Amino acid sequence: MTDPDLTFQTATRELEEILRKLDGDDVNIDSLTVDLERASELIEWCRERLETTQHEVERIVTDLDND
Repeated sequence: MTDPDLTFQTATRELEEILRKLDGDDVNIDSLTVDLERASELIEWCRERLETTQHEVERIVTDLDND
């Protein structure tokens, strides 16, 4: 996923919207695979973002401890 404007907050909002659509009584079979693929991409992006943030926080804390 190469959307430079995507933020963690917008990704989670989009995931919540997809979940609401899939959890509803009127699931659109025609767009089901598209929705699931997008959800998969967003989940992977969020995981990568969380991992990157964790590493950055650990680096900052380590730098603070070394000062």
